[in-house]
Amino acid sequence: RYLEALGGKQHAAPDHGSGRLALARQMTDPRQTPLLPRVMVNRVWHHLFGRGIVASVDNFGALGKEPTHPELLDWLSRRFIEDGWSVKQLIRRVMLSRTYRMASTPRTERADRLDPKNKLLHRANVRRLEGEAIRDAILAASGRLDETAHGPSVAVHLTPFMSGRGRPSKSGPLDGNGRRSIYTRIRRNFLPPMMLAFDMPIPFNTVGRRSVSNVPAQALILMNSPFVAQQAKVWAERSLREHPDRSVTERVRGLYETAFARPPTADELAEAKAFIERQGRKMSVPPSHRATHPELWADLCHVLINVKEFIFIR
Repeated sequence: RYLEALGGKQHAAPDHGSGRLALARQMTDPRQTPLLPRVMVNRVWHHLFGRGIVASVDNFGALGKEPTHPELLDWLSRRFIEDGWSVKQLIRRVMLSRTYRMASTPRTERADRLDPKNKLLHRANVRRLEGEAIRDAILAASGRLDETAHGPSVAVHLTPFMSGRGRPSKSGPLDGNGRRSIYTRIRRNFLPPMMLAFDMPIPFNTVGRRSVSNVPAQALILMNSPFVAQQAKVWAERSLREHPDRSVTERVRGLYETAFARPPTADELAEAKAFIERQGRKMSVPPSHRATHPELWADLCHVLINVKEFIFIR
């Protein structure tokens, strides 16, 4: 018969077939308990805000968390059904809301004191990008990102430390051919170290909510990863190729706009120029050549990738 958790005990067993089609129709019947749209709406909310209206996105049962805004969850669920179960419409409705567009800075000390975990959403949450998005952002900054949709997956790049049974005979390219992270092939025993450092789930079970950490291994990966160093160099070469006549000041501003979608502050500009001068002296680069020296700018690009603002959304 029908699942008791969804429709009680009043539904009889299907009179023909396996019952899967009947189950699907009952789960999507707006007259029934709207569990399915609630779960879907809550997952979308979780991915947009970093926390679901029900924090336990995989558990709506007695042992799950209670919703912080139950009326909002039900309203969005109804609209989701009325919109023909359109996920795009749901995302659009949420992202155009005032709640989604708030800043992460608390408006008042009282609000932060009364709601320190921001469960009531009096401000936006500061969120760290997922590992895949960080890798894609690095490729986008360097200009190496291939935005082509579809196609075969790309073999994972194998480091000397990735050994063991079933190791592929051939390693994939360090930059994954510039493809988005979603196209990187998943081999459960040979997962990319950078993705693991940024809390990529182990692909043995479904994971509705990832762990989100902020640990030294992440800074070490961004500092020492051959992929990051390679893309910093590609980024610097792109800047020099596309804008060969820029001054040091203009080039710093361009890199900041690429990395953070904003110009540098006066202090940031001064620090970046001082960094270029120090590195220039260390490498014995004449002042007249510092505006176009690729190694100097690769070092600065590497620094910008390591800035917290590159991987955190405010």
